[in-house]
Amino acid sequence: MAAFPPLKNDLILRAARGEETERAPVWVMRQAGRYLPEFRALREHHSFFEICRTPALAKELTLQPIRRYSGLIDAAIIFSDILVVPQALGMEVQMNPGPHFPDPLVVPSDVEKLTKDVDVDKELGYVYEAITQTRQALNGEVPLIGFCGAPWTLFSYMIEGGGTKTFQKCKTWLFKYPEESKALLNRIADVCVEFLVGQIKAGAQLVQVFDSWAGELSPHHFEEFSLPSLQRISSGVRAKLAAQNIPAVPMTLFPKGANTQLAALAEHAGYDVLGIDWCIEPADARAIVGDKVALQGNMDPGLLYGGREAIEKEVERMCEGFRGGKAAKAWIANLGHGITPGVDPEDLRWFFECVHKYSASGSKA
Repeated sequence: MAAFPPLKNDLILRAARGEETERAPVWVMRQAGRYLPEFRALREHHSFFEICRTPALAKELTLQPIRRYSGLIDAAIIFSDILVVPQALGMEVQMNPGPHFPDPLVVPSDVEKLTKDVDVDKELGYVYEAITQTRQALNGEVPLIGFCGAPWTLFSYMIEGGGTKTFQKCKTWLFKYPEESKALLNRIADVCVEFLVGQIKAGAQLVQVFDSWAGELSPHHFEEFSLPSLQRISSGVRAKLAAQNIPAVPMTLFPKGANTQLAALAEHAGYDVLGIDWCIEPADARAIVGDKVALQGNMDPGLLYGGREAIEKEVERMCEGFRGGKAAKAWIANLGHGITPGVDPEDLRWFFECVHKYSASGSKA
């Protein structure tokens, strides 16, 4: 593993480990995104996956929000996409503008088209190189987050051929071909394990698993189909790191919409941090998980369109909910999902400033 500059801000690492912090660390999902004019300027000259596969470009996009919000933002997240894992499995993915798979998996026999023994380091080495370059360029200002998609979410894209509102095709698989579905979910999970370990070896200081479609499954079917593959990732990553004498890093799971599953996830999933969306009150989430895990979230991204008064009011309420009248502890401030393209970057700056103000020890929140 490469030598990196010493870290100057470990707030998010301490919060992820469940510690009390002087204020809540804060970052936002999709912070390297289309709301930034500097992001749009670079995107004019390069395709989406070209940027993902070009370490210098991925580094530049990762660093843009860190530069713009220096001193306000407490983590960088590598610019990449969850769909690089299906690509590593041999599937073609196009981005025009949303994800499109020209040749999705239609029936279980189509799994034969996937690459049998994926050399993850070879297929996704460009992500590792981007992480190493970015970690050096950050010069210790903030930690760097690596990530992957959760198997259920990736499975749904691979079968639906893109985004979906009904989940008809992937749920046909779950309920008509349950054993074949579980085998594919495990196969995806095994690639995710290798991928996250590779990211950590390359310099990622935390890793996050995005289960964007977790809320599309009933509690029973989430437990049957999604949870085992999520456990396979958390236990697999930790085991491989231990076998190579590499220190563990905090692991975050963001199971969007699966608020009914928080107790089971805190108890059994094997992650240090659970991300929550805005459809559960922070105090309720904390009561459910106790002190088993840290929490990340959870302001509605739509509030960023409400103007500064609305943003401040909601951040104050969020901070009060997470803090419960005490110092910030085991909480990473974030949105409840990714920032959307129409947000004014100065309104995001105000969000960060309000989090600093209202999450700090001694503030009235």
